[in-house]
Amino acid sequence: MQETETAVFNETVHQRVLRLMGNRFEISVVSHDTQWAEGRIDDAVEEISRIERLLTTFNDSSQTNQINQQAGIKPVSVDKEVFELIRRSLKISELTQGSFDITYGSIDKRLWNFDTTMTELPDPETAKQSVRLINYRNVILNESDCSVFLREKGMRIGFGGIGKGYAADKARYILQQKGVKSGIVNASGDLSAWGTQPGGKPWTIGVADPYTKVTPFSYLDISNMCVATSGNYEKYAVINGKKYSHTIDPKTGLPVGGIKSVTIITANAELADAMATPVLVMGIKAGLNLINQIRGIACILIDENDKLYTSKNINIK
Repeated sequence: MQETETAVFNETVHQRVLRLMGNRFEISVVSHDTQWAEGRIDDAVEEISRIERLLTTFNDSSQTNQINQQAGIKPVSVDKEVFELIRRSLKISELTQGSFDITYGSIDKRLWNFDTTMTELPDPETAKQSVRLINYRNVILNESDCSVFLREKGMRIGFGGIGKGYAADKARYILQQKGVKSGIVNASGDLSAWGTQPGGKPWTIGVADPYTKVTPFSYLDISNMCVATSGNYEKYAVINGKKYSHTIDPKTGLPVGGIKSVTIITANAELADAMATPVLVMGIKAGLNLINQIRGIACILIDENDKLYTSKNINIK
């Protein structure tokens, strides 16, 4: 755990970096009172840890795993919060025509190993077979008893594509309820910012350059906004000179190509997180077309040749 302070006027950014939900979280609170700020960061950590217990697939007793264990057998009643998150996930699946799918955990992982040992793609038939259980339409919700049922045995849900954003939103809500006027919750690149820096300037974030992690290719001034980035520049395989992303198209079972990174900007971290991967899967034309139809959401894409594309409602510096 690492803590830093940066003094500007008499207000300070109090920051803590720690590992939660299997990811690097960075929580920043602006205040002139160190002890109060540390207490608020504790509140945010407690909330993220609570969400992790609900959503994790690494604990047999989590509600997510209970749903998975009873796939094809019987419905499982869950907390209203989990039920509603699943319901919203299914709506995003419909919106993206299945490019986002919380049953993505059903993929046969034995087929994929994105490192130097992977030298060829599986044949299309084998790949298609590996994703046969991925189908959000087979998640049955029953409002009367708040239950979730996966129709087929072997199906698995997971919140890898939406959980970090949801946690960032919830942590921000707790912080605001406790009186934090300005801050940032950064869930490994899924970032929620509100208020301003000490001194009144808006928060400025760097949009990652796919080639160098040190220098951003662009900066955005954000306040009361959320940003999420998804890309193929950290985990991929090179086969016959072509780069393949570790992101698998849930329809074909094959890795997606064409886009190096997707950055989504909107007022809600959960939505930003959930939309980044499907745009990567859909490709530039279809992805931009979808984003341009949704009010209050913007995106920046970089293709394999480093060409920049943006949705209609964005102004890049």
